[in-house]
Amino acid sequence: MCQVSIKIPDAVMYDTRMNQNDVEKFIRRLVSVEYYKSKGILIGYCAEIAGMNEMDFIKYLGDNKISIFKFDDEEEFLNEAKNA
Repeated sequence: MCQVSIKIPDAVMYDTRMNQNDVEKFIRRLVSVEYYKSKGILIGYCAEIAGMNEMDFIKYLGDNKISIFKFDDEEEFLNEAKNA
């Protein structure tokens, strides 16, 4: 497993009123969402990166207006919606 370390200035920690645990949670979620959106990494792996179970990660995606449904075009979406 890969581990990454970054330095965040104390001023940023102060300005955001975040402690080390808050920053870790924030960054894990940020990375996992970006992996999901831009790299197509599976939800299970992204949930693991985020420190969440899959259902909580799916809810987190929804709360952030990120769909788990992928369609190639509008017609495919409309067909699926009609058949739902």
